[in-house]
Amino acid sequence: MSDTPTPLTVAQALARAAGCGVDRLDAHLLLGHVLGRSRTWLLSHDTDLLDAEAQARYLILLARRAEGEPAAYLLGDKEFFGLNLRVTPDTLIPRPDTETLVHWALEHLPTDQPRRVLDLGTGSGAIALALAHERPHADVTAVDASAGALQVALDNAAALGLRLNGLLGSWFAPVAGERFDLIVSNPPYIAEGDPHMTALRFEPESALTAGPDGLDDLRQIVAQAPDHLRPGGWLLLEHGYDQAEAVQTLMRQRGFVEVSTRFDLGQQARCTGGRWPA
Repeated sequence: MSDTPTPLTVAQALARAAGCGVDRLDAHLLLGHVLGRSRTWLLSHDTDLLDAEAQARYLILLARRAEGEPAAYLLGDKEFFGLNLRVTPDTLIPRPDTETLVHWALEHLPTDQPRRVLDLGTGSGAIALALAHERPHADVTAVDASAGALQVALDNAAALGLRLNGLLGSWFAPVAGERFDLIVSNPPYIAEGDPHMTALRFEPESALTAGPDGLDDLRQIVAQAPDHLRPGGWLLLEHGYDQAEAVQTLMRQRGFVEVSTRFDLGQQARCTGGRWPA
């Protein structure tokens, strides 16, 4: 008797996902990734048989997804602000809500004039590269304390043909003595021990948690940002849905003006920013 698995059709392979608790969209993405085919192709070739190698690879990915591993890590990429970015377990997976921060930053970057921009904790480079893509005149610097994450950001910049200055280090340490027109950051802001961390267990904890109340890194950035902003420059920060009031207080106490908060796609308070007075 042969131990060779029975070949699955495309339709049967997709049906396996439901039995594993994996949604249909993820199943399409995983199978399309293995076969190098689009969703449209899968739908029009549902009776085609998978070869043994493709079937084995797909079933392994399906099992990993059923265990909770994010599809973006399994696929190796994620779309953000119209850009296709490589992601790895060294980086957070870019979220649509972070586009709120990008839209706000673009309001402070003219389309035809050079401006210096600093992205702290860049990860995959999502924010920095979105700004570099939308504002080619901008001089964008990206900092990350993780060598693996910074390399991903630089690789993404090269793949997209975008200019990005990448620096390794913690927060402002690599840019000592430098000043910028705009500083943006999506720092860690989840409190240590938060129950939501279970769902995020595949992503780097160092990029997610920041002390007992989740505000440790936000405090440090707000405290040090004025030393690196040009007069009239802006600091824009992403934070947790329930941290807006705390971040506004931090910024006002530090001396920022025009402090306000922006809401994400789910109408949650997601970003707070302010201007350093001239």
